[in-house]
Amino acid sequence: MGLFCLLIGYLAYFQVFKSETVISSSYNSRLDLYAEHVIRGDIVSSDGVVLATTDVSEDGTETRSYPYGRMFAHAVGYFNNGKSGVESSYNFNLLRSHSFFLKQIINDLKDEKNMGDSVVTTLDYDVQEAAYNALGSNDGAVVVLEASTGKVLAMVSKPDYDPNTLASEWDTIVNDDSSSVLLNRVTSGSYPPGSVFKIFTTLEYIHENADYNEYVFDCVGELSVDGNEIHCYHSIEHGTQDLISSFANSCNTSYANIGLTLNISSFQSLLEEMLFNTTLPGSLSSTASSFVLTAEDGTGKIMQTAIGQGDTTVTPLHMAMVAAAIDQDGVAWTPYIVDHTENENGTTVKRYRASEYGSIMSESDAAIMQEYMSAVTSYGTASALSGQSYTAAGKTGSAEYDSEGNSHGWFVGYASKEGYSDIAIAVIVEDGGSGSSSAVPVAKAVFDVYFNQ
Repeated sequence: MGLFCLLIGYLAYFQVFKSETVISSSYNSRLDLYAEHVIRGDIVSSDGVVLATTDVSEDGTETRSYPYGRMFAHAVGYFNNGKSGVESSYNFNLLRSHSFFLKQIINDLKDEKNMGDSVVTTLDYDVQEAAYNALGSNDGAVVVLEASTGKVLAMVSKPDYDPNTLASEWDTIVNDDSSSVLLNRVTSGSYPPGSVFKIFTTLEYIHENADYNEYVFDCVGELSVDGNEIHCYHSIEHGTQDLISSFANSCNTSYANIGLTLNISSFQSLLEEMLFNTTLPGSLSSTASSFVLTAEDGTGKIMQTAIGQGDTTVTPLHMAMVAAAIDQDGVAWTPYIVDHTENENGTTVKRYRASEYGSIMSESDAAIMQEYMSAVTSYGTASALSGQSYTAAGKTGSAEYDSEGNSHGWFVGYASKEGYSDIAIAVIVEDGGSGSSSAVPVAKAVFDVYFNQ
């Protein structure tokens, strides 16, 4: 009797919480049966722009088309040769029809297909266009979140592909071992964080040192400890630095010095609270950010790790979540990319609500980081964002990726303006050098468009 009750309970749980996920799986071949009776629905931006649609010719041939091609490639995904993006995650929803039931009956009698439901995303067309154009010909990624909800307003990954011609180019792409055009760098790009990692190093130092405001370091552009050398970007001499100026000026030697004082075990715990070494919440499949450091590791690795090098890797989506949490006084929201589904008449079928993940840092920690990240844009490495119609805060980074000193450019931050929802952003420009010169202009272009809509 007990086993029977457990079985009934599980079946009820499956129907309510798990059934749609299983049905929507790209491995579920039964979904092909839906396509025999339903025309695949549209995918639409939050402001009503059609991003994917099904064209039906006079002879009934259906062709999936993407009016904006490459611009939304990784967010919307593709439908031929498998599926990705929203096309994959919401496959079941696109193949369901909630048209008026009498119309469905008549269509069935006439052996005609019903129109599938539309999936209305959280993507903002203007913000996506601004991010896509600002990244230009560079490889990299941009992700923009509404800080108070986790809505994905923009998701850009380059290099990209044209989903309209992907089927004909498929064999060429998959047989090219050097091609990464199908990789969504926002969710699956694992990058060294460079100086944006100093957000976490700073918090750990503050946790361990109540007198952190008394910290002083004399930067001469390089630091050598036990034969291990750390240089500031282009060996710039920052002079006397306290903690906040070390952060604002992104002083590597100061942070390498700080790293040597930290309790590595405590540091590991803080980073796990910050969602390192775990899958991010939500339906956006993402690679876990990785932090690997032990107390037994040598001086060199500890110094490198403290400034965001070493073996640490992060995804742009993770860093955008952290920036949003700082803006929201420590509370993180689960990222999501679909707002609701609706039938062909515009009637809402299902709405997806914002979901609070929980606090990943205390309110006091968030307040400190708000002050420090504001210093970066006021007089530090992202001062190009000062004096705007909006208020921005963030952290730049230059993440070395090879032994020759070549680096990716980072910017992670958030911005606010009265009358608008706060937004958080993560930008990485591959081989962009300094974040100040490559990533900050991308963030500024996005902020400029969003806060002038």
